[in-house]
Amino acid sequence: MTSRYRSSENASTANSLPPSRRTVVKAAAAGAVLAAPLTAAPPAGAADAAPAFLHGVASGDPLPDGVLLWTRVTPTPEAIPGSGTGPDTEVSWVVATDRAFTNIVAKGSVTATAAFDHTVKADVRGLAPATDYWFRFFAGGTDSPAARTRTAPAADAAVEGLRFGVVSCANWEAGHFAAYRHLAARGDLDAWLHLGDYIYEYGTGEYGTRDTVVRPHAPAHEIVTLADYRIRHARYKTDPDLQALHAAAPVVAIWDDHEIANDTWSGGAENHTEGAEGAWAARQAAAKQAYFEWMPVRPAIAGTTYRRLRFGKLADLSLLDLRSYRSQQAALGNGEVDDPDRTLTGRAQLDWLKAGLSASDTTWRLVGNPVMIAPFAIGSLSAELLKPLAELLGLPREGLALNTDQWDGYTDDRRELLAHLRANGIRNTVFLTGDIHMAWANDVPVSAGTYPLSASAATEFVVTSVTSDNLDDILKVREGTVSAVAAPLIRAANRHVHWVDTDRHGYGVLDITADRAQMDYYVLSDRTEADAASSWARSYRTRSGTQKVERVHDPV
Repeated sequence: MTSRYRSSENASTANSLPPSRRTVVKAAAAGAVLAAPLTAAPPAGAADAAPAFLHGVASGDPLPDGVLLWTRVTPTPEAIPGSGTGPDTEVSWVVATDRAFTNIVAKGSVTATAAFDHTVKADVRGLAPATDYWFRFFAGGTDSPAARTRTAPAADAAVEGLRFGVVSCANWEAGHFAAYRHLAARGDLDAWLHLGDYIYEYGTGEYGTRDTVVRPHAPAHEIVTLADYRIRHARYKTDPDLQALHAAAPVVAIWDDHEIANDTWSGGAENHTEGAEGAWAARQAAAKQAYFEWMPVRPAIAGTTYRRLRFGKLADLSLLDLRSYRSQQAALGNGEVDDPDRTLTGRAQLDWLKAGLSASDTTWRLVGNPVMIAPFAIGSLSAELLKPLAELLGLPREGLALNTDQWDGYTDDRRELLAHLRANGIRNTVFLTGDIHMAWANDVPVSAGTYPLSASAATEFVVTSVTSDNLDDILKVREGTVSAVAAPLIRAANRHVHWVDTDRHGYGVLDITADRAQMDYYVLSDRTEADAASSWARSYRTRSGTQKVERVHDPV
């Protein structure tokens, strides 16, 4: 594998409630020797008397001149996440061009308060583009771990290449986050993308784990209050592999449904019972507040995660929020999926996306997309496969033709977007997708029924889950068993699908040059093992100007 690691030393100088109704939930469609982690994981327990940084440090949303820094300080032993207690605490931060912090280029301070669960953010500006930096925090004589981040290239820079880690769907109880560890150890990422389901809202034992809870949630019940969501985020942030990845490169994150509740839509969710679990508006607000407290994300529009980042002349990245504005998921067989009054994106977000794709002057237009946009027909599957897939999707088990939680359930939005790409000659649009707990490489056809005689408007790379159940887990069979049977049938019914792996967990690495965008897919040996190995599975690319996916026989 060719490494493009840029050493920071060579960088130029510049800153308990009722359980859920469902115990098996929609998944949406159904070794190397590693370098040591950058930082050791802090203990998961309470702090000593002095302030402590128990939840690591992170950075995100890189800009050419800056980056967002994040941490959480525990000022006193009782000021644990979600407690709403603890004194106001001054937290200082520094940014340097070297790991030894001999050349500090930016510094400042911010006050951590109980009102924000003692989380802090520093939006640092005045940095040099395309540069590695090191940062850390201080409070009451205690230093946080040190971490690396990287700024984006200048907007007009001719960029030779970019490399992003790509992940989604991490169920704490189902296993360990070895995928994050392997990405952290690479040392060559400009950033990493989290495409949703960073946390899960279910109570212990309520979400698929092959009947084995590898490690229990905190809190143990389904989360519905602000304190609950804060505690769940905090539990995730104690994971050593997640901490290592946050300390290795900036994250660009969006939410999907499980950051709030399964199958979230603008007015509710499948996994929310109005009254018994409080008011939907209050639960949604609590979930979003905790998310923005605990994630290094800039909300471009208050209460959403849709925004756009640029990486020189090579690529821009439009990030979607497909939960805040969507209409309720349609029932099957009644024609609602084609209703033009129903929306997945909301009018304003769709117009924003279309305008941004039209105005883009970069070689590649990347779209961070929480749910699959390529059509997916599964009627050709045998009964023994159709039943568990329907269970995985949370849909009826007979007459199943599509998943209405994806773009398939909102065909007018998809038609309008793809027509816009075609009518305006917009090329090199690549959707980067999570949610579905499988790996896919897809063309995105204007008309799936006539493809490949009709055109492809874009391409799509879908990454599998970090730990969340896929089809072999639902059936409790040996890994690879289901994919060997199901993948050929899925491809036969969906000619725009070049590859699907229904069974394995892992992550992707997206490598972009002016000539092609390539996704290298990696899989884990065992999600339940903390030291799980990683191996390359497949690579697919789309060449500039083609709007089609092709297989590559070697990773970058």
